[in-house]
Amino acid sequence: MDLVTALARARTPEVPGPDTPAGPAVRAWPGPPRPIPDAGPGELDLQELLRLSLAASDRSGRLRPAASAGALHPVDAELVLGAGCPLPPGRYGYDPLRHRVHRLGREPDGTPPGATVELSVTPRRTVSHYGHRAWPLMLLDTGHVAAALWLAGRALGTGASRPRLDGLAEDPLAEVHVALPEGERPDSGAELLARRSAPPPLKGTPPRDVLRAVLATAVQASAGELAWCAAVGEPQPELVEPAPDGTLRRLAAGEARPTLAVWAAGQAWIADAGAVLLAYGCPADADAPGIRRAHLRAGFAAHLAHLAAVRHGLAARPVGSWQRADLGAALGAPPGRDWIVHGLALGTTHSDEEKTS
Repeated sequence: MDLVTALARARTPEVPGPDTPAGPAVRAWPGPPRPIPDAGPGELDLQELLRLSLAASDRSGRLRPAASAGALHPVDAELVLGAGCPLPPGRYGYDPLRHRVHRLGREPDGTPPGATVELSVTPRRTVSHYGHRAWPLMLLDTGHVAAALWLAGRALGTGASRPRLDGLAEDPLAEVHVALPEGERPDSGAELLARRSAPPPLKGTPPRDVLRAVLATAVQASAGELAWCAAVGEPQPELVEPAPDGTLRRLAAGEARPTLAVWAAGQAWIADAGAVLLAYGCPADADAPGIRRAHLRAGFAAHLAHLAAVRHGLAARPVGSWQRADLGAALGAPPGRDWIVHGLALGTTHSDEEKTS
């Protein structure tokens, strides 16, 4: 798959064709399914780690803790387990619908204690609806899943390391190593399960200090890979970005949200969103590893920013599909350098009925 060509095509206004069958929601792992035993003293609670990050809440597969474009969930997970887990060391495929594993073979030499979760994708699921726009969306989804795993590890009090999001490998696209527990669990992880993408409309401009905090979370999680700004409406339409002193400064004056609505696959509700966070970068001449790295990191950062927004009482919804979204060119910079990679719409209003992502 030529990722450079795929991204260039996804950025055009070309409309995807009719929907096709998405296929099974879970990869057909070989061998019989195995339950995940309860963790013993000092062991990694593998059941809870997966419940807080990957497990579906119902058999449809739509209610998983990580956001996914179209609720299609293309990301598959293989577990490489070392010592200190309730299952014997080895490689396992995970079934998020049944919360079961399938043993695939031995663990590689040198596998560290704890669990390494390798993330790959089944393209058919996302291609079934998004067609040629699917690949950047699948990379963003993988970044969201990596963030969900990392947060779940933290909730369990483990020494969870930062995920591998370097974009160097096609398969697995990313991985997260979760170490053994280091102490008491800091919280129940309930807020991780409660995170859902709020349905439109998302109206009401977030308070300036809250917007600043959510942007700061996104910037830190991006690890320098992408720049972030936010389009706001009231009281004065403008684009703002984090300043070195921790405040927000104006990037551009004027109303950007109607244009963003057009660029985001014509989603008209974005024009009325309270604020829209934007991750941008990934120039037109980026190579395949650079494209993977930018999108994986964007999904990871947007997931953490989403949780930060919820903690501040905001409604939030990721926005992953962008066409003709050359933000740099729109602001007068050379074209092809600063494309919108991901977005997160925010509002102060809440719906009584949340729509799952």
